[in-house]
Amino acid sequence: MPLWIAVLVLAALVVATAGGGWALRRRESRPRQGASASSEGWDPGVHGERATLVQFSTELCARCPQVRRMLHALADETDGVALAEVDLTHRRELAARLHILQTPTVFVLDASGAVRSRFAGVPRRNAVAAELDRVIGEPTHV
Repeated sequence: MPLWIAVLVLAALVVATAGGGWALRRRESRPRQGASASSEGWDPGVHGERATLVQFSTELCARCPQVRRMLHALADETDGVALAEVDLTHRRELAARLHILQTPTVFVLDASGAVRSRFAGVPRRNAVAAELDRVIGEPTHV
């Protein structure tokens, strides 16, 4: 194979890999509304008057502490919003039942405890704030 063809193939692979990574990263920050998981059969332990943020994590999750701090700040600045964390390290059956494939995963629950949306991976702060506003029904984050 001529050298220029090998270089062209290698460049195409690099571009395809970078594009795929970019697309996956963009997808991570988007909420999935109408989430398939039901809140029946598990209790996050904490319930907010208006909404609840639930972070699912594991002991070895490197990105979970940063997400926990961000969610804690959002919950503190929004009246009636609580934050719960569920450690899935020894609860594989719960992860399977809720279709959680990566940590962190964040659920946004409404006042009744129903799952309204979910984020897989590290969500952007403004995306979680927008979902909270949508679930609460009034703009609290500008």
